Amino acid sequence: MQAKRAKDNLNQDALVQGLVRQYPGALSELCDRYCAALFGIVLPIVQSQELAEQFIQDIFMKVWKRCNDYDAGKGRLFTWLLIIARNTAIDATRTAYFQHYKKTDSPCLLVYMPGSDLSNTDHIGLRDIVTGLDGKYRDLIDLVYFKGYTQEEAAEELGVPLGTVKTRLRHAIGALRQVFGANHT
Repeated sequence: MQAKRAKDNLNQDALVQGLVRQYPGALSELCDRYCAALFGIVLPIVQSQELAEQFIQDIFMKVWKRCNDYDAGKGRLFTWLLIIARNTAIDATRTAYFQHYKKTDSPCLLVYMPGSDLSNTDHIGLRDIVTGLDGKYRDLIDLVYFKGYTQEEAAEELGVPLGTVKTRLRHAIGALRQVFGANHT
């Protein structure tokens, strides 16, 4: 298993180097590997398949332009991509265009149905794993990572102090890391 992990790291390093050198094939490979997972993060936030597809394109263009910002010492490439995707989607929901689009779009397009074929986080079993967490962690992960709430908004929604939200998120992410670590060793 350590050999597989080392190979994955080499593949990731080669992919990052390809992005830094602006090889178009590297961007294509990045899209092939991560598009579905990022779409599964963006869709629940923007609640529109059409907008999610547009934002995915924007996300990959940001990554293409900012690939030099990636620091492997701070985390995995996938984690960096998730952060960019989530932040881009949340920022987009705050724009006037999005607010107008949301008000004028058909209500049936704005409904997010967990478990539908649009929820691409299920292909890695993430929803099932989150469901197995303690309720206080599960609710927080759902609000912050699946619904796009900020930590402040989640604190207000749950009626708990911001510090409690931050602590619970740290514990929840630690629990998820343990689960994923156990599945990959």
